[in-house]
Amino acid sequence: MNKYLILCVDDEREVLDSVMQDLDCFEEHFVLEAAESVNEARNIILEYREEGTELALILCDHVMPEQTGISFLIELSQDSQTAKSKKVLLTGQAGLDDTVEAVNHASLDFYVAKPWYGEKLRSDLKTQLTSYMIEHESDLMPWATVLDTETIFNAIAQNRTSFGE
Repeated sequence: MNKYLILCVDDEREVLDSVMQDLDCFEEHFVLEAAESVNEARNIILEYREEGTELALILCDHVMPEQTGISFLIELSQDSQTAKSKKVLLTGQAGLDDTVEAVNHASLDFYVAKPWYGEKLRSDLKTQLTSYMIEHESDLMPWATVLDTETIFNAIAQNRTSFGE
């Protein structure tokens, strides 16, 4: 089941370590990677793409040295290989104009403000990943124990109903 990547991007190592610790519950079923820069994130995405691992979700800080998180998420949304991935902004720095720009370019699926709470972050990302799997995975049953069980089962039932029509 580890053919999907969750990538966390933040230029502050302490923040990145904390996020990775909060998300370690996903590590059994997803490849979980961290990047301290947009360039490192690009390389990780490319490396996993070459192995056949799709970017399911990216959690990205906004304020970074070489490129803002929002401009990177917009870039990913315009790339056919990463357009369908869930894009989550984790920041305390993005202004309203930046956030509106990201939403208007369809490059932001969710926004998490710093400081975050681990349980809430896990829940929010589980929702995003559930949505991603329903949209892109044909065999949902294995994901029912990992993600939002009720939503997955409802999607399976809906698929059976649609298929039987």
